[in-house]
Formats: sequence, structure tokens, C-alpha cells
Amino acid sequence: MARPAIIGASGLTDSPYRNDAMTSAETVPEHSQIAPPAKSRAAQILLGLSLMLIAFNLRPLFASLSVLLPELLRQTGLSSSGAGYLTTLPVLCLGLFAPLAPRVSQRVGPERTLLIVLLLLTAGTALRGLGDMYSLFIGSAMAGAAIATGNVLLPSVVKRDFPRHAALMTGFYTMALCGGAASAAAFTLPMVHFFNDSWTMGLAAWAAPAALVALIWAPQALRSRRGAGRAGRRPGGLWRDPLAWQVTLFMGLQSALAYCVMGWMAPILRDRGLDGVTAGVVVSVSIMVQVVICLLVPPLAVRCRNQSFFNAGLAALAAAALMGLLFAPLSTVWVWAVLQGVGQGGLFAIAMTVIVLRSPDSVVAAQLSGMAQGVGYVLAALGPLLVGVLHSATGGYASAGWLFALLGAGAAVNGWGAGRAILVKPSSRRTASF
Repeated sequence: MARPAIIGASGLTDSPYRNDAMTSAETVPEHSQIAPPAKSRAAQILLGLSLMLIAFNLRPLFASLSVLLPELLRQTGLSSSGAGYLTTLPVLCLGLFAPLAPRVSQRVGPERTLLIVLLLLTAGTALRGLGDMYSLFIGSAMAGAAIATGNVLLPSVVKRDFPRHAALMTGFYTMALCGGAASAAAFTLPMVHFFNDSWTMGLAAWAAPAALVALIWAPQALRSRRGAGRAGRRPGGLWRDPLAWQVTLFMGLQSALAYCVMGWMAPILRDRGLDGVTAGVVVSVSIMVQVVICLLVPPLAVRCRNQSFFNAGLAALAAAALMGLLFAPLSTVWVWAVLQGVGQGGLFAIAMTVIVLRSPDSVVAAQLSGMAQGVGYVLAALGPLLVGVLHSATGGYASAGWLFALLGAGAAVNGWGAGRAILVKPSSRRTASF
């Protein structure tokens, strides 16, 4: 019986018994994988820091709205169902626009695409601060489309530019993602109080860091070469690959849990009796724990023969802790917040890591990332939407416990399969450019 492939820290197979996906990737000329010229150590450090700054700006959109939902509901007359639609809209956009990201990147280049992401994110976030419902929904959709593209491209750029340190860099940028969410959870409400209780300023203020990072990233983006267009290898067939579907469902179900946390943990805690600032701090502490865990989990996970136990165990912990926040005595809320941070942070980091580890090269990584986040985030959008619908129907959050349990169980089952030490096997075809 053939020995199973062992996935190393680079994300490639270290075993001499390589599978067909790896073999086909090795026979493709380097230019078809859109590999850039070798970068100096200083340039790689600058690139890594820039990717972390970009990642930081991809989550405040969600957490800033979460902590302001009670104020927004009071001042606008929006219903609980309407709030569910509003929290769901950007998550749905993550799924709808993610499949387009690899195509845009191939045409204009990943660096320039990320610059477009930052500009669109700045505009959408600022638009949410105009105060009317149309601007709030349109701005959320614009920013969601930008975040979808950034989410897909980050694993691909890491796979391409940090092949020997893919797990570590994945940990760094997922840490930055969680750091952005934690900052928004902690500082949005104090900013609202600073601006004379203006919830619109609390939302719009998060356009400023996105604009600043766009200025920092612009020189690197404009110096980069354009995309490879239609030339080179076009991997296909991931839609028929069972492993790709397990990665996709794992990403989607864990994301549904994550957006339930970002969209509804603060309202749930406030409904249970905590004041707005305290609820925001609890959410921020939970997400700050995620920051640390995101850095630790990927390097540990890649040292294991496979990641199945990591995936299933973290899914169970994240769901159980979320139910603890919903049902356990308020005196234990900090314990459950920390445990939820451990589970959710590790779950998100390992979900991003398996996209890299299950891909033979950066081209397939972009395609798998697009599939996992495209289908996955459409599925994830159901999480916060159903919480809002259940609350509107029952007048409370207790029924959401069943939803959290089902999402955790589904993530654990698919995470077990996605953790196996094998690679996805897309079919490949060559195209000529004239």
C-alpha cells in the first residue's frame, strides 16, 4: 500500500510518494504559476507587514456594526429581521464575489487587485456613515465585495511569495484579521460616545485606516507587473473533487459560527443584562484571544501527520463555548469568552491553513480559495441571518443554541475530512496566448 503524503510547513508534500496533483504541478513551467522574481529579505518583510495591514482592515466592517446594533435599531426603527439582513448582506457578498477574485487577479495582477480592494473598502465603509438605510445597505455590499476579493487573494499571495513559511505567514495574517475585528469591537462604541453618540461616525471612522493602508500599499502595487492574462495553465475540475468540497464546507460552517459571533454576540450579551461597553469589551477580549491562537495554531498543525483532530476539536470547542455564552451564568461569561476565542481563532486559522496545505501550487490555491470562500461564505451568510430570524420569531436568543450546535457538528465532520494529508486534484489544460 502506498504511503500517504505528508504535508510539511511549506504546504507541499515532503514524502517521496507524491500524488498526481503534485506531479502535474511540477511539470508546469514556472511562469504559468505567475511566480514573481525573487525578492530580497527586506522586500519580503515589507510585503509580509503590508499583507498584515491589509488583513487588519478586512474585519472591522462586521464587528463595528455588531456592537452598534441596539443603538441602530432604536434610532432607525429597523426590525430584528432587518438587522439580520443587514448583518448577512456583507457575508453574502463574500460568497458571491469570491469566485471572481482569481479572474481579476490573473488579468491585473494580485498586488493591483489588492489596491482596488482597499479603495473599494474605503468607499463602502465611508458610505455606511451617511446615515440613511440605502447608504447603509449599499456601502455594506460594496465593502463586502472588496473583502471577498481580499480574502481569496491573501492565501494565494502567501503560497506564492512565502512557500517555505506558508504556515507562519498564514498565522500572521489571520492574527491581523482577528486584530481588526477585536479593535472594532472594543473601540467603536467609545468613538460613538466621543462623537456625541453618533452611530454613523462610529461606522464611518473605520474608513480611515483602510485609506491609510491604501496609501502605503499603492507604491508596491503600482510597481508590480500586470497579471498573466490568459496565458499558462488553467486548473479546473475542483467542483468534482470531494476533498475540495470538504475544505469548502469546513470553511463555510466555521465561518457561519464566526459571523454569528461578530454579528450577534454583543446583542446577546446585552440582552442578558450587560451594558453596551462591557458587552463590547467581552467580544473584544474573545477576539483578542483569537489573535494569539491564530499565530500558534498553523505552525503546530503542520507538524502533525494530518490536521483532522485539530479541525474537529476546535469546531466542537467553538460551538460549545458559544452556547456557554448564551446559557451559562453571567458570572462565568469571561471564561466562556476566552474559550470561544481559543476555539474560533484556532478554527479560522486552521481553515485558512488547509486551503494552502491542500493545494499543490499558488494557482490552485487561488482557485481552491475562491471555491471555498465563494460557496463557503454564501453558506456562512445563513448563520447571522437565521439568528436574526429566530430572534424575531421567538423574541429571544435561546433557540439560536440549536443553530450553534448544528453548525459546530457540521464543521467538525467536514473538518475531519479536510484535514487529511492529501492534495486536491484539479484537471489541467494549457492555453496559448496570441
